[in-house]
Amino acid sequence: MVEIAEPDVGMRLRFLRDQQGLSLRMLAERCGLSINAISQIERGENSPTVSSLHRLAKALNVPITDFFQPESRQRLVFVKRDMGLRTQSKGVIMESLGIGLTNQQLEPFRIMVGPEEGNTSDPISHSGEEFVNCLNGQIEYTVGGSIFRLEQGDSLLFDATQPHAYRNVLPTPASILLVFQTTRDLIGVQRLHLESSE
Repeated sequence: MVEIAEPDVGMRLRFLRDQQGLSLRMLAERCGLSINAISQIERGENSPTVSSLHRLAKALNVPITDFFQPESRQRLVFVKRDMGLRTQSKGVIMESLGIGLTNQQLEPFRIMVGPEEGNTSDPISHSGEEFVNCLNGQIEYTVGGSIFRLEQGDSLLFDATQPHAYRNVLPTPASILLVFQTTRDLIGVQRLHLESSE
């Protein structure tokens, strides 16, 4: 069982940045965020958006789950309903449904998308595969130029190197189960597998 606690994303960001020997300026140049914005996140003065987390993950060459990663790794993780670690940006809440396994290869999330919100303004692509299941509402997924409207119970599995984006098409909230395949290099260092911007 994993002890549920609010993630200190700022502390993890500072740790990962220091671990790679990056200054605030160097990280800012890599991710496109301002030095001040990164500094505020590290000091806990500002909550990062989902988009910012993805940019930082790409710049640090780690999966986004590294910002939520508990220090101890284990062989089993149990998360009670609605108790997963969360990050939030305007209109979107991203809840981790399980992190912490040694050599973890799947990254499951529940994404709660506000009315008519999403990331369609800037489609994303990343290594690995992606699985989506619509839990409620209606989500429009665009993958490689094709549009799929997912209703409750509908699923989508695709090669995530194709540009893709999603949005809630209704004036009511929607949520999806999203599972990413984690990729790692030969020495076990986690590589970037997701980037996004709003």
